[in-house]
Amino acid sequence: MRTPAAFAIIPTPPPDKAPMQPLLDFLPVLAFFVAYSLKGIYVATAVLIAGTVLQVLVQWFKHRRVQPMTLISAGLVLLLGGLTLWLHNDLLIMWKPTVLYVLFAAILIASQFMGKATLVERLLGKQLTADAATWRIANVTWAAFFLVLALVNLYFVYETSRDTWVKWKLATLGIVFGFAILQALWLSRRAQAISGEG
Repeated sequence: MRTPAAFAIIPTPPPDKAPMQPLLDFLPVLAFFVAYSLKGIYVATAVLIAGTVLQVLVQWFKHRRVQPMTLISAGLVLLLGGLTLWLHNDLLIMWKPTVLYVLFAAILIASQFMGKATLVERLLGKQLTADAATWRIANVTWAAFFLVLALVNLYFVYETSRDTWVKWKLATLGIVFGFAILQALWLSRRAQAISGEG
């Protein structure tokens, strides 16, 4: 669970579009890293804004819809990124991952108590069959994971250099992807075990 890209890997696009989706989700962050290395954080912020807008437009023109998590992330990029450039305060864009992760965690936790299925089950229920307890564990695990990322991001914001924070931001792509793989393997095993018991 598309950052923004971070949380984007949970919702699964149609099979014929799946190979390019993760790359599209991560391109704005990769572009941010390259721009920061060449021109600094304010140019990188402008590049991130442009890349995020492009990401939303591509999703819209390809699918005639934009995933909700992408819209949330894009809204934060436009708000905090725009304020970063206007006020010339890089702390605002550095807070963006924390705000995003907390929002994701809140949505996941709220889904535990709203409706018949958790958010993770709604996103992955067509691919896997599991019992309610399994979906709830997976949902809470993702929420806890995002809360940890939110706190760790603040550590890098206030206790390390800007260069180190940017490297951390890039590293989160791999961290989220790795966690998603582990979660998928666990869910698959749980689904097989339940199927075997049936």
